[in-house]
Amino acid sequence: MSRPVDGRVEEQGHAPEWVRRPERSHALTLRAIVWVATVIGRAAARLLLYPICLYFVAFSPRARRASREYLGRVLGREARLRDLFRHYHHFAAVLLDRVFLLNDELARFEVRMHGVEVFEQAMAGGEGCLMLSAHLGSFEVARAFGRTKGLRIRMLMYEENARKVGAVLRAVNPRLHDDVIPLGRLDAMLQVEAALGRGEVVGMLADRGLGEMGAMHGKMSGAMRVARCEFLGLPAQFPTGPIRIGIILNRPILLLFGVYRGANRYDVHIERFALPDEARGCARDGAVDELLRRYVGRLEHYCRIAPYNWFNFYDFWR
Repeated sequence: MSRPVDGRVEEQGHAPEWVRRPERSHALTLRAIVWVATVIGRAAARLLLYPICLYFVAFSPRARRASREYLGRVLGREARLRDLFRHYHHFAAVLLDRVFLLNDELARFEVRMHGVEVFEQAMAGGEGCLMLSAHLGSFEVARAFGRTKGLRIRMLMYEENARKVGAVLRAVNPRLHDDVIPLGRLDAMLQVEAALGRGEVVGMLADRGLGEMGAMHGKMSGAMRVARCEFLGLPAQFPTGPIRIGIILNRPILLLFGVYRGANRYDVHIERFALPDEARGCARDGAVDELLRRYVGRLEHYCRIAPYNWFNFYDFWR
């Protein structure tokens, strides 16, 4: 069970490592995968994942070390080479599947939904809800499922670190580009509130710092508020911004984790996290930390049941 280590909320004025690190993906390779996926098919594209993953296991030492450290913690033993390859392959497979999910080809996949009734209850008021997720498995599978039901799920996200990947994937279905609300723009919060007012869902991946969250509130310092929580046995910094945003928005907050199970199988888990009255009562820093602890605990739970699904290839505990 994760818990706040010392209750401190810190101001972090520099960009976190995942933002500072140059993107390693190659646009030409990504375009080739998209071409193979859309012209030849998913099966042929999946064959390409093996040499691509072998390349990155061999020639991305920092990401490899981070993967080894994380897997050692979550597996409870030293990670072997095959574990590292499996971690990379899960990431590549989920990325490839986004091509088809963005193209509304959900029928290709076997998707099991858990907690649909929780979602229906949260949406019963017609005022939308906030979904917190993580860089674990696929959030895209939930968005694709929502589109089959006529539901629009917007994503509040930091785009720059995945600029090349996003550009290639957006080219698959240009109309979905407007479903992204970019962080760092002065009108981001207005867009979020407008989407919720239309009864839409706004999703955030809450396991990484949102350096531009201050700009959404007119606080142009660029600082990032974080709290230290125990995660997989060691303290790590998690952003408090998504929790605070959820409180400000005054909407039901849900958790969603789209776990990749191999081949074409996904399990989408939806859980109730906080109702508006509960969130309003958690406005104090200590109570925000309590909600954050709850989030980190659920993230750790899904990391343990699906260890190769968490895609943070950098030193998370640094």
